[in-house]
Amino acid sequence: MIQLCYISTARPQVTWDSVDEILATSRRNNSAARVTGLLLFNGKRFLQLLEGAAPLVEATYARILKDPRHFAVVKLSERSIDEREFGGWDMAFERFAAEKRDLVSDKVAQLTRSASPSVKALFTSYAAI
Repeated sequence: MIQLCYISTARPQVTWDSVDEILATSRRNNSAARVTGLLLFNGKRFLQLLEGAAPLVEATYARILKDPRHFAVVKLSERSIDEREFGGWDMAFERFAAEKRDLVSDKVAQLTRSASPSVKALFTSYAAI
């Protein structure tokens, strides 16, 4: 099993409603592929972590790379894992606006409480942006 994390920038036409559509599609596709993870969106950037069988995560990531709703996709990490850190979710999701940064930090801490130190640090740093 692998865990892959990337960050990308949303195109200007991406709205909160279109993010809801992305999330619905992600949950459906991820459930079928047995890919789990976490997605954060702050109105400008996506930070997503995917985990599951390597071929299925890689296929999911390849599909994500082709999505025209974002650009400047940067893979931040990819590592082998023995067990899922976000196994209970097809795709956990949190959206937040800059003015609610304190609330987001608390929520990110809750979502990543069982994650590895490096994943916690990555998502905590993102929440502080």
